[in-house]
Amino acid sequence: MRILTPSKRVFLTLTVFMLAYNINAQDQNLTVNQDPKFEQLLGEKRKINTSISTNDTYRIQIFSGKSEEAKKTLSDFKREYSNIDGTIIFNTPNYKVIVGNFKTRIEAERNLADIKNRYKSVFLLKPGK
Repeated sequence: MRILTPSKRVFLTLTVFMLAYNINAQDQNLTVNQDPKFEQLLGEKRKINTSISTNDTYRIQIFSGKSEEAKKTLSDFKREYSNIDGTIIFNTPNYKVIVGNFKTRIEAERNLADIKNRYKSVFLLKPGK
């Protein structure tokens, strides 16, 4: 261990104090000016989000895999079943094709039996899942 001479120690101490004296952190105020319409739009968005219930219907997953295959599967499904809505959801690492918004389990299972004839890995998704 190296021992500093008294003059070097004093010089080092004074240098540290002088540097620390000039440090100022976050001493300024920030004022944000935003358009009043922003709060109005945010309020409208909050109303819409509370009125949307996304997990109260039964859905059917017909595919899980790569992006291009999911797009092709959804396209084929929409061509074959034009009356049933479908979407692609990314859930790491797979893209999943989810179809239908069925209010009752009976309705979902009826469509599941029909869809199962065409697609191999098909299963029912319960509300809230």
